[in-house]
Amino acid sequence: MNMGDTVIVVVVILLGAVLLFIFPLMTMADNTDDIAQLTVEAATTEFGNDIRTTGKLTMDKYSKFVETLSSTGNSYDIEMQIQVLDENPSKKTTQAESTKIGENVYYTMYTSQIFDIINPSSGETKTLALKEGDIFVIIVRNSNTTLSQQLKSFLYSVTGNDAYVIGTEQAVMVTANGSGN
Repeated sequence: MNMGDTVIVVVVILLGAVLLFIFPLMTMADNTDDIAQLTVEAATTEFGNDIRTTGKLTMDKYSKFVETLSSTGNSYDIEMQIQVLDENPSKKTTQAESTKIGENVYYTMYTSQIFDIINPSSGETKTLALKEGDIFVIIVRNSNTTLSQQLKSFLYSVTGNDAYVIGTEQAVMVTANGSGN
């Protein structure tokens, strides 16, 4: 066996090792990310629908949502927005809506403002009551690097620092007044 044959044998063994171990590992890691994505989408939809139908946001509801997300083994950046319907009667009415005077205007509350209400520094948690017509938006993205991302980055060098593979967004219009019950 000469030197050229030895190099070919080593290359074939290395290629075989990659095919036998790395690609199945990548496939399993991708499947894990897919399952995490489904879990995040389902949890976000359930959380959004709960806010939509009850009109109430509490720290307890939010904590249960975060706990469900954490069960995937990843960490997440969660952003919330509430577009609060501010009925402004001082504007001119349109012909289409003759029963109301004025037009509806929204102002936006962001995550930190929402936390100031539902989890104030006083330690006493409160309920954020929404009203019919308010819009609740939630955005969830993984903040850690998953195994699939690490393998792809190692093999392909394609993922950036701010890339996420697991994420979802949902916006719902509140259909119940949260202060009513």
